[in-house]
Amino acid sequence: MTLHHFHLKGEWQGGRNSEGYIDAGELQTKISIPPEMDGPGVGTNPDEMLLGAAATCYIISLAAMLERAEIPVDTMSITSEGMVDVTNGIFTYKKIIHRPNITLKKEVTEQQTRLTNKLIEKAEKTCMISRAIKGNVQLELEPTVQIKE
Repeated sequence: MTLHHFHLKGEWQGGRNSEGYIDAGELQTKISIPPEMDGPGVGTNPDEMLLGAAATCYIISLAAMLERAEIPVDTMSITSEGMVDVTNGIFTYKKIIHRPNITLKKEVTEQQTRLTNKLIEKAEKTCMISRAIKGNVQLELEPTVQIKE
């Protein structure tokens, strides 16, 4: 078994509406509560970071699967949306929707196009962040696959 370690250092100045700073190697940023939740909106926040972790894990997993399957990808991008419910003052991350947009090269075969659609689903199930939040946050996919003309 290989065990990878990731480290983060954090600082927080004061109370609820203050701001802090995190340093996790390549990720270095200010943090605070977002303005949507009556915070100062300085830097990023846990909601954006969870969404970012889920989206980057998904797109990297998908890219690796498409590469291994030798799918001729021209371009690939993603937009993702996170939804947080606030009921009786309790914040609950309810849902993440990933919207991958994949353009395949024109020499793609019909079989490769079908496989692309299967891998879009499989990547969500195999991404470690998706597996970590499964059962707590609903995950949805709204993919777009097109062929370059």
